[in-house]
Amino acid sequence: MSDINAHIAEAPAAVSGDQGSVGDYFALLKPRVMSLVIFTAFVGLIAAPGTIHPWLGFVALLAIAVGAGAAGALNMWYDADIDAVMKRTAKRPVPAGTITPQEALGFGMTLAIGSVLVLGLLVNVLAGALLAFTIFFYIAIYTMWLKRLTPQNIVIGGAAGAFPPMVGWVSVTGSIDLGSIALFLIIFVWTPPHFWALALWKKINADYSNAGVPMLPVVAGADETRRQILLYTLILVPVTLLPALTGTVGLFYTLANVALGIMFIWCSVQVYRRREGAEAEAACKSLFKFSTLWLFIVFALILVERAFGLPLFAPVLG
Repeated sequence: MSDINAHIAEAPAAVSGDQGSVGDYFALLKPRVMSLVIFTAFVGLIAAPGTIHPWLGFVALLAIAVGAGAAGALNMWYDADIDAVMKRTAKRPVPAGTITPQEALGFGMTLAIGSVLVLGLLVNVLAGALLAFTIFFYIAIYTMWLKRLTPQNIVIGGAAGAFPPMVGWVSVTGSIDLGSIALFLIIFVWTPPHFWALALWKKINADYSNAGVPMLPVVAGADETRRQILLYTLILVPVTLLPALTGTVGLFYTLANVALGIMFIWCSVQVYRRREGAEAEAACKSLFKFSTLWLFIVFALILVERAFGLPLFAPVLG
């Protein structure tokens, strides 16, 4: 506890309290990340076997969204010191001085506790517990520990972003099934090539180096990062087919994902081959943008199958 108190004292403080606007507090929630969380959690709700009352489904999505926002606020509270020295994060509310670290901490904790209680009490206990673990994992395991310790931080820490569809699934079933784990694994394996492509494209190594954050491009260099991007992509493509083995999806999803997987591999190969100049930057930019669209399409395909009542495969696993 003393370490956390010391961290609060070291973090940039606002000029005076109570200056934060509604927009500043909204920024604490990391709305872009929250939108992805809501979408993948919704897919988890729809893909899960069984039914949930529409109002309870809405409550579940709202609680998951608020929980994601709470994690964002707590992340900005703890990372205020390194955010202040990185160009891409220096304008966030805490390092910019519009919200104090203590206000961000209080805001985040209030949302975290509230979202977990609402989900646990109104939907089911396991869903609430899983949301609580997701917030804990993102803040304690990733933000406070792994992020500043190991170049594999984004790999392990990516689990936090992979939990929302599982939480949505559990909100319906009350249990963690192989189908929910398959959805989790897609986002988990997708995160490293997606983020590392951004790191190489935006050339944010100097930012992380100045902040003392051992991201892979900083520690291992661009060439090793390219190799890791290709490796994770080759793992990702078969992982996207796991929902077919669990009976979560059908032929439409599977055939579309084979095509999408080939495109993802092609983009990763271009990043691996083009290592200098404008061509290298363009390849990283293309991979990052395609990977963002790719994740949306992969999960949207599940919604399309459900909307049109397309036949699903019989489960081979589970």
